[in-house]
Amino acid sequence: MLLKVEGVGAGYGEMSVLRGLGLELAPRQIVVVLGRNGIGKTTLMKTLAGLIQPREGSIALDGRDITRAPPSSRARMGMGYVPQGRQIFSKLTVLENLLVGIRANHLPLTVVDEVLEDFPALVPKLDSLGGSLSGGQQQLLALARALALRPKLLLLDEPSEGIQPSLVDQIRDILLRSKEARSLSVLLAEQNLDFAQALADRLYLMDDGRIAREVDRRKLLSDSALEREFLGTSDEKS
Repeated sequence: MLLKVEGVGAGYGEMSVLRGLGLELAPRQIVVVLGRNGIGKTTLMKTLAGLIQPREGSIALDGRDITRAPPSSRARMGMGYVPQGRQIFSKLTVLENLLVGIRANHLPLTVVDEVLEDFPALVPKLDSLGGSLSGGQQQLLALARALALRPKLLLLDEPSEGIQPSLVDQIRDILLRSKEARSLSVLLAEQNLDFAQALADRLYLMDDGRIAREVDRRKLLSDSALEREFLGTSDEKS
């Protein structure tokens, strides 16, 4: 297994959010964690990225225990992270955003050209400040910046949130190409059922800080009871 999470508990202060959570992800897999807002998806991503220390349980990346490893160590081991909200450098240009991680990790500058092949929409924006981009363009930049570090595992938190459908389709295509061309594995937290179903090799449903169960991706869009129970859609909106 590339990623193995066992019995992880985590939270903020006295508040517990993750409770005995476990999941697995194999090399060259795209695994989607689905669930409504507030059930712990972002906390899961932050814990896996090393921004929150788990209170219990273990996290292993490529067979190595990273439960207490800092984010910088996880990045050096091949873990990339695109948080919810993108968090690009708004006062740096698009090109400078891409170069920050490349230089810090001593990668060749040719990586920029390699990555931009998958992001042609960013090419005419290279001299534009990150903060001047639309929300969708910022999401593309955040994804490009993460892929420029040549990760083997990419954590993505709600990448389709608040962006237009055409850009969601672009992100889907980029991830599928990267899975094949770069042997990339992806763990994706999402609420967008169509996006999840189009990408996922495997799907987990999360509820109340735990993985409730794994579901068949082929049945995802036809199971209205599942949507109501775990995603707050159909009869219930959130």
